[in-house]
This record gives sequence, structure tokens and C-alpha cells, in this order.
Amino acid sequence: MSTSLERYTDRFERYAERHTLVIDVAVVLALMGCATLGSSLTMPGADPPDQDGAATILMAVSCLALLRYRTHPRVAVVVTAVCTVIAISLGYLLTPLLLGPVMAALYWMATLTDRKTIRVYGIVTTLSLTLAAVFADSMDHLSLVLRAIGPFFWLMLPLAAGTMTQLRRAYLRSVQARAEHAERTREEEARLRVTEERMRIARELHDVVAHHMALANAQAGTAAHLALADPGQTKKILTDLTGTTSAALRELKATLGLLRQSDDPESVSLEPSPGLARLPELVSACASAGLTVAVTTDGEPQPLSPGVDLTAFRIVQEALTNVSKHAATETAHVRLAYADSRLQITVSNDGPAVTPAPALRKGSGFGVIGMRERAHSIGGELCAGPRPEGGFEVTTALPLQPSAVRESDTP
Repeated sequence: MSTSLERYTDRFERYAERHTLVIDVAVVLALMGCATLGSSLTMPGADPPDQDGAATILMAVSCLALLRYRTHPRVAVVVTAVCTVIAISLGYLLTPLLLGPVMAALYWMATLTDRKTIRVYGIVTTLSLTLAAVFADSMDHLSLVLRAIGPFFWLMLPLAAGTMTQLRRAYLRSVQARAEHAERTREEEARLRVTEERMRIARELHDVVAHHMALANAQAGTAAHLALADPGQTKKILTDLTGTTSAALRELKATLGLLRQSDDPESVSLEPSPGLARLPELVSACASAGLTVAVTTDGEPQPLSPGVDLTAFRIVQEALTNVSKHAATETAHVRLAYADSRLQITVSNDGPAVTPAPALRKGSGFGVIGMRERAHSIGGELCAGPRPEGGFEVTTALPLQPSAVRESDTP
């Protein structure tokens, strides 16, 4: 029942928005009928006023003024109030039916104008009609209090109803504005998350492809150089090249598998993310490409959370890749320093004091940008640049995140 009523109410509101003139004419005709009927009412035993057609003319003018309430609500209130006061002064009995036009004008004014206008016009109209009722001859049989309270009550009613309607409309507008703002916020947040995910995937693919392809290129070049002079070493390098390409395919498969991973518990588990535990494997791969890497550790090694472990490994991997691609040296040094609640990683090479590549000199290469983004994503810092004594150095400080210790102790 309530659902059907709401459906018909919605239809009526939509129709009223499309055909405002039809609705206004219908309301004015209804008020005209009520006012005409009210002008014919008299007290028991009392004679009707001598001016039979005066009330009809006054109410007609009053109701015609209501047709302009949307654009001129103040004029509508003034005209209806003046016509009603004149009708009361002519001896017509003041009834709610006779007050219909002025009550409608007050209601519409309260819904369309500001509070100051409502107070001024509402007070003036109410006082005028109350005084007219107090001094009207048709109300002599009633006490002074009743003559004053009646008009005051009936005129305050549309003002209160119109004010409540205006407040309700303002509340609905604010709710709609908040909903639209929340929708825009959700869309912006979704776009931001998509952008962050694209950047994360781009960093991961760059680290995997750039590192392994750089090693594969260096290994292939070294093998070609030693093909005739040292066949045994060439065979070993080609074997390592096979391992490098296989590792690249495995990491690509694991990275791309994240995009296809479903919530199916029976889906194939992916390879764990690499960490500093694979540093010896990385050093060995660099050695086969002709880059000797020395690793030193200061302080007591502490467990790292998976995110920090992966970040540390990727930064070391990218820094060594840059050494093999850009530095005119065959040695590099990796230093891991555990102190307090941070892990400091330094990757440097002892190349000659030459002008570095533009991307490295400006710190704007994708590798340097990716390393810096990885460090910042977990609350760390990264600096990269040439050393005064020659070569290039990458230094990063990452938080240890002691919560990883509690997670590792959990059975």
C-alpha cells in the first residue's frame, strides 16, 4: 500500500515539475471556490452583507495574483492580504475558507524567500488581518481574545509549514551535495589506487626486465669476446646466460601472475617475492656478466617484513644493473648496515671520475625514480649521485619494522 502511494506521489511530483502552469491554475481555481464559499457563510441568525458580488470580485483578484507567486511572492502576499482586509471590512465573516488565498500566498512566500522577508511580510500581514478581525462588525458576537487568536493561528500555520518546507529542501540539497561529493571522492580514490597499482607494476616489471636483460646482454657480449680465446669459460658463461633468462621468465611469470590471481583457494600458488636471502644468487649472476660484487654486513642482521625485504633486494638489484650498464668498472660494493630500527644500504663502484650518464646525473632515469619510489613507499629515503672521488653511489635507509619479528614468532 505504502509502495503504491509513494509511486503515485513520485509520478505527481514529476508531472508537477513538467506542467507547473496546469498545477498553479488548478490550485488557484480550488482556492477561488473555497474563498467564494467562505464569503457566503454567516453566523446563525445573522444577515449576509449587502454587497453580494464584492466578495467574489475581491477573491477573484486575490486568486489571480497567486498565479504570479513563483516570480513575485511578495506581491502575491500584499494583494491577497489587502483583498482579504477589504472583504472583512465590508462585513464578511472571517473564516479559514476566506483566508485560503492569503494563507496560500504566505506559504509560498515562506518556501521561496529569505527569513528576513518572511518575518517582515508575515508580521505585517498577520497584524493587519488580526486588527481587521478585531474591529470587524461581523465578529461582534465573539470575545476580543477569540477574534485575535483565530486569524493569528490560521496565518501562523502556513508560515510555519513553509519554513519547514524550506528547511527540508535545504537539507535534501545538502544531502545530495554530500552524496555527490562522496561519489566524486570515491571515483578520485579509485583512480588514485589504479594509478598507484600501475606504477607498482611498472616498477616491478622494470626491475625484472632491466636487470635480467642487462645481465643477459653483458653475458652474451663476454661470451662472444671469449669464444675463440677461452672456449671453456665461454661455455660456462652461456650456461649462466641460460640461467639468467630462465630466472627472468620465472619472475615475469610471478609478476604477471599477480594480475590474474583469483580468490580461488585451489589456484596455483605464486613464487614468493625475492628478498635479501637471494643476494648471493644476484652476486653470482653479476659475476658471470663480468661484474665483481663485494658484500659486507655491519651489525646484527634482523628479520625484515616482506615489503621491506623485497624493497631492499630490488634497490640493490637496480643499483647493480646501473653499474653494469653505465659504469666503466668491473667491481662494485654492497654494504648492509643494521643499526637501531633502520637498515642502511650502500651500493657503490670505484669507476673513474668521469661525467655520468645524463639520466644518472639528473637522477631522472626510470631506475633511479623506481628506487626512490620504492624507498618512499615504506617510509624510507634514497640518495643517488656521483662520488667526488669517482664512481657512483646509491644510499638508502629503510625501516626495519619490528612487527615482522612478532609475525615470524607466530606459530
